Amino acid sequence: MSGDSFIIVLTFFVGLVALSQVVQMVALLALQRRAKELQQQLAQFSPRAESILASAKETIDQSRKQMTELSAKANEVLDTTRAQLGRVEGLLSDVTTRAKTQMDRAELVLDDTLGRVHETVAVLHNGVMQPVREISGVAAGFKAALAHLLKGGRPSVAQATHDEEMFI
Repeated sequence: MSGDSFIIVLTFFVGLVALSQVVQMVALLALQRRAKELQQQLAQFSPRAESILASAKETIDQSRKQMTELSAKANEVLDTTRAQLGRVEGLLSDVTTRAKTQMDRAELVLDDTLGRVHETVAVLHNGVMQPVREISGVAAGFKAALAHLLKGGRPSVAQATHDEEMFI
């Protein structure tokens, strides 16, 4: 390669490098313009974003306070409920014990009453019914004797045969 062609090639590459530097400068200027536009948009958006962030922070703080209060109230309600359940359980146990005792007493009274009624019925049966039967038997005997005497004494043969057939 000769010296002139080397200088031409070298000049071409230096020109190419200079051209790339110019293109880079134009790109950097365009990038700077775009960055300024974005900075202006961010400057306009920044107050709104800060107010939204402040509002969100305030909302989060209020929510934390409310959650703390709600948690405390829920714990109070749970404690009160536990205490009430303990009382109700004790009361229910007491009522159950008393009801069982009363039912046992009622059963004893009922058994005693039934025993006395049974004794009364037995006494009535033995004291009233047995003499009534005996009197009824004696009355039936008198009635049969009177009927026999009123018929004239001894039965006829036909009557005796009929009575024997009925007996057999």
